[in-house]
Parts: sequence; structure tokens; C-alpha cells
Amino acid sequence: MAEQGPDIFIVIDAVDPERVADFWAAALRYRRVDRLEQYVVLEPEEGATGSVLLVQGVPEVKQVKNRMHLDLHVEDPEGEAARLVALGATRHENGELGEIRWICMRDPEGNEFDIGQR
Repeated sequence: MAEQGPDIFIVIDAVDPERVADFWAAALRYRRVDRLEQYVVLEPEEGATGSVLLVQGVPEVKQVKNRMHLDLHVEDPEGEAARLVALGATRHENGELGEIRWICMRDPEGNEFDIGQR
């Protein structure tokens, strides 16, 4: 019998964890389930699958490019980028590798993420 892999919790640092949690809850269509000290806990809507997202309050502002980021793959990347800009994200630049294209974005505190097509 194969051993089950670990549950994945993704952690995003934020000076204003409430604001960033509100953004990511709306962006991912997640629900806020708890607040534990410096963490705001977000989970997929009931019946949906996905990793738990923890928005961690930290005292320092983001300084350099993230070494790891989220890639959101959707049917309509341009439409999704516009929706996320309306929620507080900023559009940074476009990327491409051969026929693969994506949109580089930043959340309200500058954490990078990409939007690609399914």
C-alpha cells in the first residue's frame, strides 16, 4: 500500500494579513475559516479541492523577487487578469516560452504570481 503524501499548506507573508487574505480569498474563490495569532487561514469552498492558504502577518515589507510563486491556470487569462486587477492586483509583464504564454502579476503587497491558460 502506497504511503499518503503530505498535506500542502501554502504560506504568503504580508504586513497587512487581513488585506492580503481578502485579496487571495476572492482571487482563488476560497473561504476564510480561521484567524490564529498572525495567520489568516483560507480554504477552498465546501466541496472544492485545493491546498490550504495561510496568510502570515510579518513586520517587514517584501524586499526581493519571490523564490517561489503561484501559477493560476484558467480558461481566459486576460479576463482573469482584469478581474484580479479589480481586486487589487497589479499587472507586471507578459512572459512566454515558445508557444506557452503567461501574465506576471503581483498581489496587493507585491507577491508575484502568474496567470496561464489551461
